[in-house]
Amino acid sequence: MSPAVHLAATGHGFLSPTGVEIAFLLVGIATLGAAVLTVTTKQLVHAALWLVVALGGIAVEYLLLTAEFIAWVQVLIYVGSVVVLLLFGLMLTKAPIGPSPDADSGNRAAALAVAVAAAGVLVWVVVDAFRTTWIELDKGVQGSTAVSGDSLFRHWVLPFEALSVLLLAALVGAIVLSRKTAEPRDALSGKEKR
Repeated sequence: MSPAVHLAATGHGFLSPTGVEIAFLLVGIATLGAAVLTVTTKQLVHAALWLVVALGGIAVEYLLLTAEFIAWVQVLIYVGSVVVLLLFGLMLTKAPIGPSPDADSGNRAAALAVAVAAAGVLVWVVVDAFRTTWIELDKGVQGSTAVSGDSLFRHWVLPFEALSVLLLAALVGAIVLSRKTAEPRDALSGKEKR
């Protein structure tokens, strides 16, 4: 019996989507749209706000996969910290608020080709890896707090702390860049050197 016939016989298949699967697809489309708007807008603040929508959509996808802990970590770390850090960086460096001609490098065709190729490879790898794997939504074990916390603090604590140091360095760098350098003064006369 072929794998497709076996999957159809067990009740799983693409012809009978559930409400969760439909919601997952709709949220995925909205998240993809927000991600496209993030990289195509010419206003930096609008790009950061569309990034909030895209990262929030990913958190909703985690909720639909019954991974509540990962969803709230997504909201707290990415939406709550990374985007706020981005906005603070934009405000501190006095980046242009309106449309910025520097935001477009003119390589849209090459960027689109690379994005489509990367997305195609990613979809192919994920589909090939999980072709016959189904997530049982009735069991809350996979994304539970205990399993995720154990994995995070046993195997991923060093990258987690490295990310926090990286975010702190970015904030300090934005503050340093935003400070105006004063002209050097002559110590004896108090007048500015020219």
